Amino acid sequence: MGAYSIGEALNLLLERSQWKPKVIALRMSEEWEEITGKTIAKHTRSVNLHNKTLTIHTDVAPLKQELQYGKEQLILRINEYFKERVVEEIVIK
Repeated sequence: MGAYSIGEALNLLLERSQWKPKVIALRMSEEWEEITGKTIAKHTRSVNLHNKTLTIHTDVAPLKQELQYGKEQLILRINEYFKERVVEEIVIK
């Protein structure tokens, strides 16, 4: 029987229990400002992650357009932040 660090044991628990997507979605909403910066975070009402699709809600038309053009860069930034592929598509509403 091998020895695991606490971090490795927690990662195994998350992987096997199917809690990992829920934990990532919660972290995404909690750490949104850190991921995107103050300006974007200030003007987004909510962010929801489901099945690797991130839905961003905003009422600011220029921000919607900016996010539309920068989807690929935002996906890269988010995936780098989490150090794995957690977002494959972004929907802006």
